[in-house]
Amino acid sequence: MFVRRFIPTIALLLSGCTGAHESYPSLARRPIETAPIAEVAPPPPAVAVDPRLNADIARLKAQADKGSAAFDTAYARADKLTSAASNAAVSSDAWVAAQQAISNLESARNDSVSALASLDTLYVQRTNAVADGKAQGGVDSVDAARAAVLASVDAQNDRVDALKGRLKLP
Repeated sequence: MFVRRFIPTIALLLSGCTGAHESYPSLARRPIETAPIAEVAPPPPAVAVDPRLNADIARLKAQADKGSAAFDTAYARADKLTSAASNAAVSSDAWVAAQQAISNLESARNDSVSALASLDTLYVQRTNAVADGKAQGGVDSVDAARAAVLASVDAQNDRVDALKGRLKLP
């Protein structure tokens, strides 16, 4: 039974070998393979970035730094109060004071979070303007500032989460 099914398959495969009399292309070098290699064009000249864009980036970075400094100041108090309330019962005075300190800590970083949102918006606007041909360059500058502020906000998030983790859940 197996042989009966196998023989037609072999015949079909061997039929592909019957065209062996055809000629194949030469393996000799073709003219395109021996042509001289073209010179690579030099990179385009650096584009002067819009001074207004640089001012916006600097302003938003300063705003983020201000928020980061306020966060660091508020963190010391929140850290102290959450340490004191780590074993406190939910709704006790120590627990409530720690929750308020964490709330104040999150408010203190508002400038950082706001600056990040503004940098995100600026990045999208600049990318669209460059794609539409309305502006040149500057996307990398915005992205670098955005990445730095994002790293700072992420670190703040981690610190807030660690403080919240010390307290009992209601």
